[in-house]
Amino acid sequence: MTQQELTLENLGSSLDDLANLDPRGYGVCKILYQGARAYQGEALTMHAAKKLCAALQQDDVVYLISGFVLRPFNKAETDGIIGTMLLARCLIKGFGVRPVVVLPDECMDAATGLASILGFHLTDLSDLFSIPFTVSVVPFPRDAAAADALSDTILDMTGMPKAVISIEAPGANAQGVYHNAIGKPVTSLEAKTDILWEKLYAAGVLNIAIGDLGNEIGMGSIGEHIQKYIPYAGAGACTCGCGSGILARTKADNLITATVSDWGCYGMMAAIAYLKEDPELFHDGAMQERVMRKAAECGVIDMYGWAVPAIDGIGAEMTCAIVTAMRGCVEYALRLRDTCSTWFEKTIEKGYFS
Repeated sequence: MTQQELTLENLGSSLDDLANLDPRGYGVCKILYQGARAYQGEALTMHAAKKLCAALQQDDVVYLISGFVLRPFNKAETDGIIGTMLLARCLIKGFGVRPVVVLPDECMDAATGLASILGFHLTDLSDLFSIPFTVSVVPFPRDAAAADALSDTILDMTGMPKAVISIEAPGANAQGVYHNAIGKPVTSLEAKTDILWEKLYAAGVLNIAIGDLGNEIGMGSIGEHIQKYIPYAGAGACTCGCGSGILARTKADNLITATVSDWGCYGMMAAIAYLKEDPELFHDGAMQERVMRKAAECGVIDMYGWAVPAIDGIGAEMTCAIVTAMRGCVEYALRLRDTCSTWFEKTIEKGYFS
């Protein structure tokens, strides 16, 4: 084992640990992480970051899919859209890619507001390649037939993307029903973005799915584990009578699970910053607080329905602390790489990590 290999293993695990900190204490994130870690075989955040760093080059197209609409408010939640727009910034700064962000209508105002803080331009797909520092945002329909047609249109306009990343996007179960966290049907509320995902997955596009429960795109890859241990996920466990539970049927080659989907996205971004040796690719706590406040002002809501700067019931103070800790891990790992080289050498010699 080399010093770099040991760093990637332990830094990745630290970022995973931060993304899966469990302030509620009910253990769902721990259950999901155990299944995803066994599926992936290494730290989830670093695994995904390595995939992106190996694949992405200047002007590559990357699709980002997000947006979960909540009942009874008929508004999108903060989790997902915030992480997606911050990820777009990271990918533009780190690789010079051309992000295409696919969202429900309910996220469009927030996308515009967050872009004004993060410094990139929003354009139509027709201008995706003509303007630097550009993100094209595409509102996606609730109707399945329209979603299928729009998926083909987007692909015709951009060509096949180099990667697709889903962050807290709803996925239909085996019966085609979309559910919220407590097993209630939300099919009529949700944009059918998993139709686009399935086309890209079938085409072999590099894919990364980020979720925090099991009803999100990609979580079908650890479906047996989720159905066994996660409430409302097993057969007949939902409350709508469809008989299939909340588990999304879509699968992903690369998974990140976290307490909050956005936290998992931040861990991946921090890992990218380390691999690219540039901490500035990952935002800091001050920017995190600004985007959370802006998102609330633009009409997206916390998971519990409050129009406040919180994500899944967790306020800005704790989320900013998570971001600060992740960024600190990256900065210290880079700064002390040479200083601590002897310690790495002696630790490796002991064989614990072999």
